[in-house]
Amino acid sequence: MTHEETVLAVKDIIATIAPDEELDGLNLDDPLRDQIELDSMDFLDIVMELRKRYGVQVPEDDYKELNTLQGCANYLSPLLEGKELKLGV
Repeated sequence: MTHEETVLAVKDIIATIAPDEELDGLNLDDPLRDQIELDSMDFLDIVMELRKRYGVQVPEDDYKELNTLQGCANYLSPLLEGKELKLGV
């Protein structure tokens, strides 16, 4: 999966978790929680969905790496290498 596909994968998961949020204008470098309504349970749901869809385990100590879309892409891209993008699952 490419860097751009990783961003799409995270946005798709967020759209599943928070369907009423507008995701088109998200800035890659701003904290997600500053841009959309995500509480700690939503964040855990995102992490769980990453595991369910892609088999990616994110240790709790690494949650801070997923603060922004750019951080998500940087952290997840190596873990998702060779995996197929799954949208709307």
